[in-house]
Amino acid sequence: MKKIVHSVGEEHADFRLDRAVASLAGITRSHAQRLLEEGKVRVDGVPRPKNHRLRPGSILEIELPEEEEFSLIPREIPLNILYQDEHLAVISKPAGLVVHPASGHWDDTLVNALLVGVVDPEACDDKLRPGIVHRLDRDTSGLMVVAKSWRAKEVLQRMIRERILKRYYLCLVHGVPATRLGRVEAPIGRDPVHRRRMAVRGEGKPAVTLFRLLRDYGEASLLEVELITGRTHQVRVHMSYIGHPVVGDPEYGRWGELERRLGIHRQFLHAHRLEFPHPFSGEALSFRDPLPQDLEDALQKIEEGRI
Repeated sequence: MKKIVHSVGEEHADFRLDRAVASLAGITRSHAQRLLEEGKVRVDGVPRPKNHRLRPGSILEIELPEEEEFSLIPREIPLNILYQDEHLAVISKPAGLVVHPASGHWDDTLVNALLVGVVDPEACDDKLRPGIVHRLDRDTSGLMVVAKSWRAKEVLQRMIRERILKRYYLCLVHGVPATRLGRVEAPIGRDPVHRRRMAVRGEGKPAVTLFRLLRDYGEASLLEVELITGRTHQVRVHMSYIGHPVVGDPEYGRWGELERRLGIHRQFLHAHRLEFPHPFSGEALSFRDPLPQDLEDALQKIEEGRI
């Protein structure tokens, strides 16, 4: 572990913390932000958010893990590309495809596929996640927007934060919510016991989900969900929190009789709609992605009363 200790001078006065960390450590802004999220940066002994403004005389401590030898490997993995230009691409991710390299998945991810003619890593600012603006869970299918440059990524992520880029999901949940329109506002953080899971926690990050009831099937209901924030597993955690877990969700739901009758083998969660202005031209862009066959088949069963 390499450690940088720096006394903030006038040259970094009023810098955003993530920008100063990137400058001092010689890393990308996204890498700096990950270090901040992991608690590896302190200002005067205290972790601070990425937008914290530095003051002269503050002591900045940065912990850098030893660099590992790693290079991304392009892989010929079929992609369903709905739109692309020189700035961005919109794809339909299939269930089962991991978004970016991580332990156990170094060369069979969406990122590896993007390196074949879609994204040039030299134009991006992230060693492990070139082009990735937002993520979908491995077993969640649907629409993702991909950036082809660091500038496009920066603008698109700002649009997500400011709710200019709108993301909608279709999900089948157990039971029927009490209202046709609902809002779930509950902070999400890492589960203190099961570290691979997320949970609603008082000290978590703010998280807001809107939902609209589309169809009431009695024992289950089809919802359209809009993400206002984008926390890890947000839809799945929030639906479980209000007592209506996503059908087929092995982590936050209950795998039982309904799943067996529907013949479903993953969470019924699909990112079906994206709407945003083009980050450079301002052209209004709107994309829809129909349910994949496995989810469509399950929905047909419940609609036709064949369960």
